[in-house]
Amino acid sequence: MRSEITVKIASFPPAWRRAASAVILTLTLLVSFTYAEPQSADPGPSEIRRMIRKAVKLTRNESLAEAEALLRRVLEVAPANSAAKVELAFLLTKQRRLTDAYNLVFPVAEAEPTNARAFSVLGNVLLIGGRFKEARAIFFNAIRIDRRQHLAWAGYGLLDFYENRISESLANLNEATFHAPDEPDHLFALAQVSARAELYTEAADAYRKFLNVSSINDKDRRARIVSLINFLRFLGQRTSLYQSVGSESTDVGFDLEGNRPVIEVRVNDQERPFRFVLDTGSGITVISDKTAATLKLKPVTRGGYAKGIGGDGKFEVVYGFLQKLGIGSVAMRNVPVYIRPFHNSNQVIDGYLGLSLISKFLTTVDYGSKRFMLSKRDDDRRDFTDSGELSLPLRLTSSGFLSGEVTLEGIDSPLNFIVDTGASVSVISDRVANNRSIVPFASDEKLKVIGAAGVTDDVQSFMLPKVTFGPHSRKQIVAIALDLDIINEASGFEQAGILGGNFLKNYRMTFDFRNSKVIFKSINPEN
Repeated sequence: MRSEITVKIASFPPAWRRAASAVILTLTLLVSFTYAEPQSADPGPSEIRRMIRKAVKLTRNESLAEAEALLRRVLEVAPANSAAKVELAFLLTKQRRLTDAYNLVFPVAEAEPTNARAFSVLGNVLLIGGRFKEARAIFFNAIRIDRRQHLAWAGYGLLDFYENRISESLANLNEATFHAPDEPDHLFALAQVSARAELYTEAADAYRKFLNVSSINDKDRRARIVSLINFLRFLGQRTSLYQSVGSESTDVGFDLEGNRPVIEVRVNDQERPFRFVLDTGSGITVISDKTAATLKLKPVTRGGYAKGIGGDGKFEVVYGFLQKLGIGSVAMRNVPVYIRPFHNSNQVIDGYLGLSLISKFLTTVDYGSKRFMLSKRDDDRRDFTDSGELSLPLRLTSSGFLSGEVTLEGIDSPLNFIVDTGASVSVISDRVANNRSIVPFASDEKLKVIGAAGVTDDVQSFMLPKVTFGPHSRKQIVAIALDLDIINEASGFEQAGILGGNFLKNYRMTFDFRNSKVIFKSINPEN
């Protein structure tokens, strides 16, 4: 059974009422239940406190079902116990049951204006739900009440991380780990941000500490992290990654194939060029296993399986390293890459040019002229800033995706969508597809999806009447419905879909990664 729940914040304390009152969370979630183990007698106050402490420990150790049973037992005998409500909300948030979590913790925060833990958990719910502005206000209130609230400090750190304020993110996450040095979630976030800051040795150390204090039993996940640690230590030994050895700017043409820009790339001084998709939906540059064999490229490290869309939902993690990669007159040395199989396609593609490389530049993708431009010149950046055109904010997810706020006709609240030049068509999540406002737009046409993990046939498609990004709208946009739980798990905050090439091909886009902004300029009349 599915349940659609709309939640509004109404009456907060004055200091933060204005920021919070605008929050509207519209989520379509599977309704689930659990049970509590039978007890011979109702526990007394001291036993209740013991049960809550045990549940907190179980949650930290990822024994979520057992922790939930304990907390629900407490609430059976003491339904007004705010501590149990807050900790249950935190547990539900870890399971991404955001509506249930919100409905538990919000009344506690409203009724207990000095409950710093309640505000920290509420902020965490809003953060994962993609309500950044409101989450920041709530975290501020939590720390104002109690500066030791490590969850709020970590929340600040993740907010800064997603908005590309890396030094501020590191400072806030270090504050979180100071107050809770063995909290696995904080260490994992610190490792991610350190890697983004190219502090590879520090990132490897944080991941190692995470493994030492966490209780994850997923063998694939542990193997992935071990492989990543080894790769980060390898990168930390390199004197300079992404070292520029060419000109500061370039302007090259591209082919548009299946709504995806395909450019010629030079690799390791090979005579023939290689064909790479420009892929803002990939955090790291990827090459095919066949291309790696052609280049005689040996893996730096491998281990475990990553999750992906298509096929059986996973593929082996293999890291590699390119000595040199060139685009037009721009060239860079020491480029980390992913190596994986590329699945059934009529197009011959050698790789995907990811954000870890192109984010070093002011980047323009002009679908009208089919030109791709990179620049490190400050004059070009000033021209972009002073252009007078409206720039739209973008956020970087934990996994390196670009995310922006998109509105779909029929749904009032903006939704987070990945901006993905490497996707042929747009995507909506299964949850969005099940929204009663979207269901009528389902199409009889079923499509094949080629993802990182393989091929999926007979995927439901939709004809969305109107899709809006900032001031730009397009009518009659085809979108497919996919389970995006894998992407959301890696993103850090909820993504409702992917803005693909069938929308993006109508624009000239300039990405300013330094300031997390993009200018969209229409090149085709609205359809």
